[in-house]
Amino acid sequence: MHQILGRFADWLVQVLNHPVLRHGQLTWFDIIDRLLHLVALMLFVVAADFVLRRYFLRRFLRRTRLEPQTQYAISRLVGYVFLAVGFFVSLEVAQINLSSLTVIAGAVGVGVGFGLQNLISNFISGLIILAERPVAIEDRIEVAGVVGRVTHISLRSTTVVTTDNIAIIVPNSHFITNTVTNWSHKDPKVRLRLPIGVAYGTDPEQVRRLLLEVAAEHAIVLSEPAPEVFFSEFADSSLNFELAVWIKDLTWDPRRFRSELNFAMESKFRAHGIEIPFPQRDVHVRSGALVLQAPAPAKP
Repeated sequence: MHQILGRFADWLVQVLNHPVLRHGQLTWFDIIDRLLHLVALMLFVVAADFVLRRYFLRRFLRRTRLEPQTQYAISRLVGYVFLAVGFFVSLEVAQINLSSLTVIAGAVGVGVGFGLQNLISNFISGLIILAERPVAIEDRIEVAGVVGRVTHISLRSTTVVTTDNIAIIVPNSHFITNTVTNWSHKDPKVRLRLPIGVAYGTDPEQVRRLLLEVAAEHAIVLSEPAPEVFFSEFADSSLNFELAVWIKDLTWDPRRFRSELNFAMESKFRAHGIEIPFPQRDVHVRSGALVLQAPAPAKP
């Protein structure tokens, strides 16, 4: 048994010491040694990246006036650069020469580039968003059919929470390639318009006064700029008015706000006997005898 184990050990040593390349002296021992060095170096780089980002974020970035999401993005970007540099330095220290794999690495790089083009596009778009700040945390926006409040911005995507408390993850490239409506950008004040019609014969000045009372009684409506009432048109079945009011921002649910004002307008008009009409048509029938004439018979 000892002889068998001894022969196996001798054979294993010969295999490990056998050159892997025909024209070189690189043995399996060398490959394993370099791979172990590479793994150890990469573990050190990852640990150093973690410590660097925590120190960089806590000790330096938090002293600035940058927003938390911008601080996070900068720390992640610094971490990615550190990992990339650390990877190539580790290859050099481990004496791993990849020049013979240049063609294969180039082909793989092209394939990976096509596969990651969306990810890279979102990453670059995230940097643009954080630099130009077209949207920010707590902004109310509409992009690619999504309406809601921005709660988180990362380098890859942005989280938008709708009024139904549904979180939607929007890729950052959508903010660059699509039109973005931001109700909170720079000046958060927003003017909303609420149309309403009343029956013909109603005093327009009374309607104007009651609509302004409705606006003044609502807690969210701003007194400056002052609410306005517009007499928009003489419609088929109604006199159409429009109440225009300013609110501080759209973090308040706009559907709930419109609903509350509609309730208030209906209640105010009903209390003052003002009718809100529905579409209707008047049909007038002339009096007199109705003459019916049979069609002439067809000729054979």
